[in-house]
Amino acid sequence: MTTRKMVTVTQVHSGCGRKKDQIATLVGLGLGRIRRTRVLEDTPSVRGMIAKVAHLVEVGGEE
Repeated sequence: MTTRKMVTVTQVHSGCGRKKDQIATLVGLGLGRIRRTRVLEDTPSVRGMIAKVAHLVEVGGEE
C-alpha cells in the first residue's frame, strides 16, 4: 500500500496588488483569501507553485 505525502498550505498575505501570475498560482492552489487552508498532495508541481508564492503562504503539517 502506498501512502501519499500531503502538505498543508495556508494563505497568510493578500494577493491584492500582486502580479497576475501570482494570483493565478494562488487560485491554482485552491487559495485566494487570507487564512484559507488546503491540504494538497506533495508533488514537484505543487512544490513549484508554493515556491512561486512563498511570500504569501505558510507551509506546514507535512505528513
